[in-house]
Amino acid sequence: MRIPDHIGIIPDGNRRWAVNNGFSKKDGYQKGLEPGLKLLRLCKEVGVKELTYYGFTMDNTKRPSIQTEAFTQACIDAVKMIAKEDVSLLVVGNTDTPMFPEELLPYTEKRQDLGDEGIKVNFLVNYGWHWDLYNLIKSQREGKRKSNIIDSLNSNDISQIDLIIRWGERRRLSGFLPVQSIYSDIYVVDSYWPDFKSEDFYAALQWYDKQDITYGG
Repeated sequence: MRIPDHIGIIPDGNRRWAVNNGFSKKDGYQKGLEPGLKLLRLCKEVGVKELTYYGFTMDNTKRPSIQTEAFTQACIDAVKMIAKEDVSLLVVGNTDTPMFPEELLPYTEKRQDLGDEGIKVNFLVNYGWHWDLYNLIKSQREGKRKSNIIDSLNSNDISQIDLIIRWGERRRLSGFLPVQSIYSDIYVVDSYWPDFKSEDFYAALQWYDKQDITYGG
């Protein structure tokens, strides 16, 4: 089976899961922590080289404060859990706004080499596609654009994504790394992220293996 080098994860449906199970919307975020860890370990087992989680976006911070506080804490907890695994970890997002959690600042300065098993893990926190592209636009205006467009992004340490798996039924990117996702295959899981099953992951890999990948050629 052909295994994608880089998988992007959009873990959607936490709030809908919470409402359907009799909880308030804010309670759904913590339920997504354990699935994230399980998925990381599955990726390591099958030989994925890079994994990117979509934490929360700058647009998400427009939600009621009770929700923003909940998903921010969930992202802090998730990063700390991942940091205990054998990974090379980096948090990417706009650190110039008060919505970025101070606890995660050390993970943004350079990739944290926390193990020797080779998998790179990226976690997007307070991420915005417009923020990401700003440096590219600035470089173009100043005539300093690099030959590799990714090198001019704020997310320049994240490589091109082969496969995006989105939970929660919806079929959209929601601003997820627009440059790195330009040739990504997208697999949608209808169930909500807190209901993650390893079978969903394996089904995505089997689907990806059957895709005709030409990169426009």
